[in-house]
Amino acid sequence: MLDRGHDRRRPQPDRVEGARHPRDTPKLIGQSAAEAAFLDAFNSGKLHHAWMLTGPRGVGKATLAWRIARFLLATPDPDGGMFDLPPADTLEIDPEHPVARRVAAGAEAGLKSVTRTLNPDTKKMRKQIVVDDIRALNGFFQMSAADGGRRVVIIDDADEMNPNAANALLKMLEEPPERAILLLLSHQPSSLLPTIRSRCRTLRLGTLDADQMAEALAGSGVEVEGDPGALAELSGGSVGGALRLSLMGGVKTYADLVGLISSLPQLDRGRAIKLAEAAAQRGAEAKLDLLFILLDLLLVRLARTGATGAPPARAACPDEIAVLQRLSPSPAQGRAWADAAQQISDRARHGLAVNLDPAALVLDTLRQIGQTAPR
Repeated sequence: MLDRGHDRRRPQPDRVEGARHPRDTPKLIGQSAAEAAFLDAFNSGKLHHAWMLTGPRGVGKATLAWRIARFLLATPDPDGGMFDLPPADTLEIDPEHPVARRVAAGAEAGLKSVTRTLNPDTKKMRKQIVVDDIRALNGFFQMSAADGGRRVVIIDDADEMNPNAANALLKMLEEPPERAILLLLSHQPSSLLPTIRSRCRTLRLGTLDADQMAEALAGSGVEVEGDPGALAELSGGSVGGALRLSLMGGVKTYADLVGLISSLPQLDRGRAIKLAEAAAQRGAEAKLDLLFILLDLLLVRLARTGATGAPPARAACPDEIAVLQRLSPSPAQGRAWADAAQQISDRARHGLAVNLDPAALVLDTLRQIGQTAPR
C-alpha cells in the first residue's frame, strides 16, 4: 500500500502552509539527544514497537518521525544478517537511496502517514482523526506484511484522535503487528489515554535557541521575513511557529502592537483603528487569529516583566524592553496584566466563536489593554 498521506493536491494538515513538508526537510536542528536515544535503542537490538515524540509545536517532531521512518526502512537489523554491522551512528539516509526516493514520491509500501482527512460529505478538513483513519491501518499491515520487511506508521498528531480512534489505536498497541513501528506525535501527551502513553517509549524534543533557530530557518527553504532572534522569541523556540510568523509578517505585527501601546495610558485611536481594519478584512481570518496570539504574548511578557522585576533577556522588536519596563514597573502591575490577559483571552475567544465584528472585537480588546495600563 502506497503512502498517499501527502498528496500535494490535497490540504496537508501536517505542514505549515508555504513551507516544506517535514518529509522534505533535509536536516533536523537542535534535537541530537532525541536522535541519539533512538539510535541507542536500535543498536541494542531491542527496538520498542511504539514511540511517542513529544514537545511543543513546531520543534521538529514530524521531521524526526520522517527521518526515523526512512532510517528504519533503509537499514538492516543490527543482528539480522550474516555479517557483523557497525552500530548506526546517524539517522541520515542518502537522498538517492531507493527508500528515500520512494518516500519522497509517496510510493513507499512500508510507510503510512495518518493525519486528519477530508470529510467526504462537507469536503472540508475534519478537526479530528476519526476511527476509520486508524482502522485503515489494518489493511496496511496486512498488505505490507508479505515481503517480511518493517512497516512504519506516523500519526501526526495523536492529540487529534477522537475517543473512538484512540480506542482503536490502543488495541493495536496492545497487540502490535509483527515488525511494525508506530510513531505518535504529541504536543500535549497528558491529553492522551494513560494506557496509550504507557505502551509507548517517549522521545522528548526541546525548543531551539536563537542560534539553532537561525540555522533551522536558513535551511527551511522559506524566504524568512524578520530577525531570527525575534522569531525565536515570539515563537518560543518553535521552528514551525517561527515559519508561520515569518510567512504572515508576524514580527512586523508585533512591532506595531508594541508601538501602539507605547503611548499608553493614552491610546492612539488612529493607529488602533488602522490595525483593527487590517485584521478585519475579508479573507484575513488567519491574520486576525495571529493578531490575538501576539496580543496574548505581549500581555504575558508585560505580566512577567512586572512579576520578576526584569524584562525578557532578548527584545522581540526595537524599543520593546523600555515599553515593558514602563508599563509593568512592579509585581502589582504584573498581576494586573496577568488578570487582564486571562479576561481578554476569554472575551476574544468568545467573540471569535460567535462571529462578532472583527474590527469591533480588536478595538474592544485594545481599549481593555489601555484601561489596564498604569496611570
